Amino acid sequence: MSKPRIAPSLLAADFSRIGDEVQRVVNAGADLLHFDIMDGEFVPNFGISPLMIAAVRDKTDLPFDVHIMVKHPLKYIDPLVEAGADMITFHIESYDEPYAVISAIKAHNIKAGIAFSPNTPTDTVIPYLSDIDLVLPMSVEPGLGGQKFIQNTLVKIETLSEAKHYLRHKRKYQLDISVDGGVTIETAPAAVRLGVTILVAGTAIFKSQQPETVIENLRNA
Repeated sequence: MSKPRIAPSLLAADFSRIGDEVQRVVNAGADLLHFDIMDGEFVPNFGISPLMIAAVRDKTDLPFDVHIMVKHPLKYIDPLVEAGADMITFHIESYDEPYAVISAIKAHNIKAGIAFSPNTPTDTVIPYLSDIDLVLPMSVEPGLGGQKFIQNTLVKIETLSEAKHYLRHKRKYQLDISVDGGVTIETAPAAVRLGVTILVAGTAIFKSQQPETVIENLRNA
């Protein structure tokens, strides 16, 4: 089993010194960086802006995984691509038609992902798996950092892994399974064992005095 890639979530960073925070986790061994975009409507909070992503883009060449928690993802695609996104993951619960969003993302030759919230059934995203590059079952309620990992997410991960295995046997097929929310060195091992390939962690990494140790422990979960 290959080791998971680690994506520090910038939502947990100190925004007053964002450049230093990015450099700190890059030096600590991050594989990619995770950005949360929120519109204050789909979720009650606001998150990182495309302008901040563009500013950080000058600091590193690591892939940027951008998670958009917004009502209308279609209007965010172009600004996020211009800002430097390498992958955009939208919510299946958003208001725009999923295939239209996937097409809009892929028209820019970047990766497309679908996220779904804890109360959304896994079956909702299964029909789209063969058209996307990443699926993200949220392990906390979207919009707030620092929440505890919802254990039922493990059942969803197992279902997604089974679907991925089936599709892989039908044709050449690559799909990352990510998990976001409450990811720690205690919660990560079970998720990885069931098939997660990208671990998104915010508080566990950015609040640590030794982020390199946390990242290494997560990678070897």
